[in-house]
Parts: sequence; C-alpha cells; structure tokens
Amino acid sequence: MATRTPRKPKKPSRKQAEEAVSTLLLWAGDDPRREGLLDTPKRVARAYEDWFSGYNDDPVNYLKRTFEEVEGYDEMIVLRDISFESHCEHHMAPIIGCAHVGYLPNDKVVGISKLARVVETFARRFQVQEKMTAQIAHCIQDVLKPKGVGVVISASHQCMTTRGVHKSGVSMVTSQMLGTFRKDARTRAEFLNMIGPAR
Repeated sequence: MATRTPRKPKKPSRKQAEEAVSTLLLWAGDDPRREGLLDTPKRVARAYEDWFSGYNDDPVNYLKRTFEEVEGYDEMIVLRDISFESHCEHHMAPIIGCAHVGYLPNDKVVGISKLARVVETFARRFQVQEKMTAQIAHCIQDVLKPKGVGVVISASHQCMTTRGVHKSGVSMVTSQMLGTFRKDARTRAEFLNMIGPAR
C-alpha cells in the first residue's frame, strides 16, 4: 500500500508571524509592548522575507540559460569565494561562509553569476551544511550535465560559536565531488589546488 506524502502546512499570515515573534520576546523575558520592541515583530517578519527568500526561487531556472561552450576552451571553470549567509535548521542560528564551485563543461556553459545565484538560493533556506553542499552540486550536475562538478563550502556556525560549546574561530568544511571530480584524482586535485586552502 502506497504511503501518502504529508501535505505541506498552510503558510501563516503576516500577522500570525508577528504574533509569534511577540510570544518569543515575552518568553525570553522581555516586554514586547515596551517602546524599543514595539516594531520588532514587523522588522523580524521583514527580515525573514529576505533571509528565507530561497523558498520562493527555483535554482534550476538560473541554470537553464546556457551558452555553447566557448570555442577552443574545454577546461575546468571555477568560481571561488562565493560568500553566503544561511541559517541552521536545528537552532535557527546564522551560518556564515563561502562556497567554491567548479565544473568541467560537456557541451555548454552558464554565466558565472548564475552559479552564485544557485548558491544563494539554497543558502536562503533553513539548512544543514552537508545537505546544502550536496544540493548545489547535484543541481548543477542535473541541469548542465557537465563531465563533473566540485563544491567545497567553509562556514562558521553560530549555533556552535554563540551557544552550547561557545567555540569561536571554528569553521566547518564540506565537499561534494561528482563525475570526473570524484573518479579522477587528478581532476579533483586540480580543483582543490585552484580554490586554495579552505578559509
């Protein structure tokens, strides 16, 4: 017997979101009616629209407009140091980092800004870094069909630096290698050499 996929809950209204923020302020021990906090629920709701705009975007759309491979060029394309801000899905705390994305074209290339857009779209959702790394790599692989894809992400997680163990200066590095980046050690080494040490 087939199991049903649970239906996505209905999105709350803006007013409900603001009321939830007021409840959190009260639960934290403050008074949401005091002057400094009166407009905070509205500000937080607006901030959430920005921070989580990735739920309204489909990263595939950014990769659909491609160009024929540049004549005479069949080497690796790498975009380094793509800065991003995301949020941990476990504590809703910020994740601040940068991504390095590379691919080996097969017969088409994409504008480099589109690679940054893909990173941005996945980052602007509640995330786990390992999942985000894989999502970026598989999206590029599935749409562009290159010979291979490599993604490396280095990020600081404020759920670890500002709470819990309180370890500042710690960064987490994750990678996802697909196609020739996984199968061919020389291709993988070339990519890692091009992005340099994790920073």
